[in-house]
Amino acid sequence: MENILNDTKEDVKTKMGKAIESLEGTYLAIRTGRASVSLLDKIKVEVYGSLTPINQMSSISAPEPRMLVVQPYDKSALKAIEKAVRESSLGLSPNIDGNVVRIVLPELTRERREELVKHTSKVTEESKIAIRNIRRDAMDVLKAAEKAHQISEDDEKRAKDDIQKLTDDHIAKVDHMFEKKKAEILTV
Repeated sequence: MENILNDTKEDVKTKMGKAIESLEGTYLAIRTGRASVSLLDKIKVEVYGSLTPINQMSSISAPEPRMLVVQPYDKSALKAIEKAVRESSLGLSPNIDGNVVRIVLPELTRERREELVKHTSKVTEESKIAIRNIRRDAMDVLKAAEKAHQISEDDEKRAKDDIQKLTDDHIAKVDHMFEKKKAEILTV
């Protein structure tokens, strides 16, 4: 009996934690006014006949607030890196400069900042939905366990209250993350 309750709560904590981690990773890829090496994390480069994440085949640095420098470990990959960045959905214009690829980030327009906030809001809402789905699934498990007389009604109610509190805490964290990211995007 106690196992079902603890396992369900731990499962909820783990899954909600992963939903938050996923959102953090998504936020890193959303461009703000400043250059961030994580901006290129989702870009894959075609080299040697396979797609390789750009951060596994080069070192990426942000020497200036609006510039990224990509230095491949293998210099023959320069053209492939330039092509992958140019064709990405980030709208960047990379330039090969000797043994590195320089990417100057253009200043974000007010319209583009607003689009990014809308996109961030959409991603945030998807994360909240994922958290609520985790809650719903856990509630279903508890309800089934109570119907099968594996746990008492009181234990079910207490566990549901605990899971609701976890859900509320994670939703509040997501809201806080969104406000922070929104302020980052809108800062000129």
